[in-house]
Amino acid sequence: MEFGPWLARQLKQVGMSQADLGERIGMTRAAVSAWITGRATPRTETIAKIAEALGTDLGTIHTRTADTLSGLPVTWYHRPGYADGGRDFGNAAAFAFEADVEVLAREATQNSLDERLDRNQPVRVRYTLHELTGETLARFREEIRWDDLLPHYQAAAAQQQKVGRVIAAGLSDMYDRDRLVLLRVDDYNASGLTGDDYENGRFAAVVRRQLDSHKTGSGAGGSYGLGKATLWATSRLGLVLINSTLSEPHEGRTERRLIGRLDLPWREVDGHHWAGPAWFGRPDPDADSTDVARSWWADEERVERLHLTRESDEPGTSFLIVGAHDVASLVDPEAERNGVEDDDSVQRMHKRLVQALGRNFWAAMTAGQTRRPLLEASVRTLRNGAEIFAEERVDPGIEQPARTRALRAFFDGTTVERLTASGQVARAEVTLGVPALGGRKEKVEHRAVVLVTDADDVGKHNHVVTMRGNRMAVREARVGDLAVGTNPFHAVLLTGHAAGEDAPGADEAEAFLRASEPPEHNKWGQTEELRMLYSPSAYRQIAKLTTETNKAVRDLVAVPKAKRAGGSARLRKKLTLGGKRAPRPAGPSALPTLEELDAFVDENGAWCVTGEVKIPAGGDGARPTPVAKLDVRSGPRPVLEWAQLAGVHNCEVVDGSLHFAPGARKATFRGTTDVATHPVKAVYTGLVVELGTDKGGQA
Repeated sequence: MEFGPWLARQLKQVGMSQADLGERIGMTRAAVSAWITGRATPRTETIAKIAEALGTDLGTIHTRTADTLSGLPVTWYHRPGYADGGRDFGNAAAFAFEADVEVLAREATQNSLDERLDRNQPVRVRYTLHELTGETLARFREEIRWDDLLPHYQAAAAQQQKVGRVIAAGLSDMYDRDRLVLLRVDDYNASGLTGDDYENGRFAAVVRRQLDSHKTGSGAGGSYGLGKATLWATSRLGLVLINSTLSEPHEGRTERRLIGRLDLPWREVDGHHWAGPAWFGRPDPDADSTDVARSWWADEERVERLHLTRESDEPGTSFLIVGAHDVASLVDPEAERNGVEDDDSVQRMHKRLVQALGRNFWAAMTAGQTRRPLLEASVRTLRNGAEIFAEERVDPGIEQPARTRALRAFFDGTTVERLTASGQVARAEVTLGVPALGGRKEKVEHRAVVLVTDADDVGKHNHVVTMRGNRMAVREARVGDLAVGTNPFHAVLLTGHAAGEDAPGADEAEAFLRASEPPEHNKWGQTEELRMLYSPSAYRQIAKLTTETNKAVRDLVAVPKAKRAGGSARLRKKLTLGGKRAPRPAGPSALPTLEELDAFVDENGAWCVTGEVKIPAGGDGARPTPVAKLDVRSGPRPVLEWAQLAGVHNCEVVDGSLHFAPGARKATFRGTTDVATHPVKAVYTGLVVELGTDKGGQA
């Protein structure tokens, strides 16, 4: 920072006038004014006198990367209660989402994607879990002035509203277990919290305001300004500390801009009423009240003590969630048997963060031969500064191998018109009609891209994942009305800029679909914004897009009739229609036969079976029982129980048997085996499916 602006800032913070400084160092007010305006610079011996007058050292004046230690102290400012008696018992925005690390990862990473600075480089996001105990925890509490906060926490915890109960649980966890979990979200190659503390800008939108997204790009993911609330919702203590490196200087600086925000309900402490939020910063001498706290420029030692040190001077922001928890994390079975809840295990939270990043942002992390990814993400876990889980880079090729293969083929131009061999990626185009907006008289035709590839991995097969420009997975839905014998597949729908930066109508499609997303950004459909900006019937274009997409997928995965009987080529050798093919009598004594069979192993290791039964004339009164067995080389075949068994077409399941519709000539059923009855993992076995008759024989 230049000497003049720096000196003016220090004088303001300590309440010293130019004349006062001149008198203390034996100089005139005019000389001090010349230094501040940049018309002159003080001599070396004069600088020493200035340091003494400001109560600082020569190094601070020469480097000018931090304020003098004699400035106004960093403290907590609590917003006073409303004069009209109004009371807010929590931040309503935080209730729009669950306090779930998966939701946090989705919302926070989306915000980082939207703030990507260099469009030719990925934004890098790192999640760091840090468990503090003992002396390390005590030092951190001292650094955030915990003793000043404790009366406010106790008053809030004593209330019976939901936020009060959450805070009480957070305090109990910290004191009873002597531990505190910090979760830090760092992004690099991002804009940082630029702008004034109070006026329009990224800083004010995040730290001071609600429902202000401050995003203008058509490809931005967020639009409601609610996503940032997940940071505070993930804290049982409602406390988030922030350190930002700015892409644009503010007050002549870019590094180590710090602020803390606390979200508590209305409370009464020492006879005073407090409205809710509080800020951790330096008192603002320019504010109407000297108690108002603003951001401050911290030194490296202070940043380190607050566990907010960034790895480089690359622009971006670090959010430190104090008292992080994960309400959706599963309880460890061993801990549950011992009566100990383990929902906040940092090991479990680490795993869930990796999974969430892979599930929601695999496409943003996918690169092509000539195309860099939009995002790089990683997770690491510490305890008292020591690494207990090394930094784990999220690899889309591991988390979502088949879908990643599909997107890479699109990037590299290696897609085909139809799947004819394993590992291929088929491509088709579908149309999204973007309705007229504003002064535009005609709708715009946008060509979206559909990709399909074999599901040769675990996960939800036969689903289509939809996304737009920032390539975050918006929705995953099953494709219905598939022909029996269809090979398991994964499908991806690319819209807006995800279909190509130069795709016709990409800008219009981005704006339209963005307006159709709810705050969770997990589907496209009717919203109030869509109704106001376009028309009450605009959502029908989304329904039409879904219909066209599903039809395109069915066309791409359609198997020629001659090839269907044996199931998928990948499973044909492992899948058998059971029972001996003895001649069947005609007439009333004829029995149904299993003609076609399709199966795959799902993410839980169960066989998912679809069978088509041929019903001869007069055979609709039979009651065959589908039986699943493991195929073995010798000895009796182990029988597997069904976890689920249901009729799909022309039949229903009653007590494990198929009951056919009168007069039906074909029927379809689906079943999923019970993994608990598998003596061997399904991926290492073959499967035999038989139809047992209601008399105990084979159909």
